[in-house]
Amino acid sequence: MTDLDRLAAEKYVLLTTFRRDGRAVATPVWAVRDGDALAVWTAADSGKVKRIRRDGAVTVAPCDVRGRPRGPAAPGHAVLCGPEESDRIRDLVKRKYRLIGRLSLLGSRLRRGTAGTVGLRVMLSG
Repeated sequence: MTDLDRLAAEKYVLLTTFRRDGRAVATPVWAVRDGDALAVWTAADSGKVKRIRRDGAVTVAPCDVRGRPRGPAAPGHAVLCGPEESDRIRDLVKRKYRLIGRLSLLGSRLRRGTAGTVGLRVMLSG
């Protein structure tokens, strides 16, 4: 089983981005498989989006809902998705997370609008 298969099967993954000074910032997120990458859906104004825009270096590890790691981290490179790709990632989230995914997406769309969230694609290095 590859790192991508292992991480895509998890309910939560710990996405770690890095500040300018090198400090790691870890966030538990939902993740889905998007072809040869792992995809994440998040608020467009979040700190992780700002850090990925500056430098796409990330690590991804399986975790629980509170962000406690449950396995080894895999290095990768994240990029921000455009509107069409973000819509595709929202659809993947709906499929994987079913009712709770649909409700979360609906609540987010009502609060922020469609442009208030963005998809991230993470290409794993290992």
